[in-house]
Amino acid sequence: MASVRAVLIDIDGVLTVSWQPLPGAVEALREIRAAGLGVALVTNTTSRTRASIARTLTDAGFPVSAEDILTAPAVTAAYLAEHCPGARCVLLNSGDIAEDLGGVTVVGKDAAGGGGEGEGSAPDVVVVGGAGPEFGYAALNRAFGHLQRGARLVAMHRNLYWRTEDGLQLDTGAFLVGLERAARVEAEITGKPSAAFFEAALAHVGVGAGEAVMVGDDVESDVLAAQRAGVRGVLVRTGKYLPETLRDASGTPDHVIDSFADLPALLTELRESRESAQE
Repeated sequence: MASVRAVLIDIDGVLTVSWQPLPGAVEALREIRAAGLGVALVTNTTSRTRASIARTLTDAGFPVSAEDILTAPAVTAAYLAEHCPGARCVLLNSGDIAEDLGGVTVVGKDAAGGGGEGEGSAPDVVVVGGAGPEFGYAALNRAFGHLQRGARLVAMHRNLYWRTEDGLQLDTGAFLVGLERAARVEAEITGKPSAAFFEAALAHVGVGAGEAVMVGDDVESDVLAAQRAGVRGVLVRTGKYLPETLRDASGTPDHVIDSFADLPALLTELRESRESAQE
């Protein structure tokens, strides 16, 4: 068992809910930092930029900076630059993430490209971010029309729901399935659970897959996806965690803990176990 040198951490449902710190999360992250471990906050959040997220977390007491944060929009921008260079994209998303989409040509002044720059020609890519009020019939139907005319479908994630202070709320995946089936296309996923997202996170902290752990509240997109990428997975019983979701999951997490506050103790246990095995 390799030594843990870095921790990949989901934000929503792990460190915070509705951007309010979960009990013990700030102290646990400080302890992890003090131990000298690398940290990357890996999030499918698409409503805020890295800088905005960093400010909110810092104000709450978390020892983080924008450089520690890897968002689905930032990874999506890199993906589009590599796989769709020069593409004209329409964006269906709730929230302003333009700062993290540097280099991406976004056309149309609304969610599915109605009006605005380049109105006369069809977009090359429909980019789907995080769900919200913008995901109404008109916007989804315009996106459907672009897909019928040959546009590619790129989605930042396919999460079905997330937890807020008001309970579970629908997310992108609930709408994405309908677009895929109606247009008979398959979305290219750029955020979690894509392997490319975890590869980017590992490169960000400069460690190999066997030297990292991933902590998340989504058993499939966070934990099992990380394990498929060779990263040890830790599921927390906070956020969107549901016992039935764990029971019906496609695999078994390496570890399950009550909350992020319990992570330092788990990391200590893993280190001691490794040292004992080497004696």
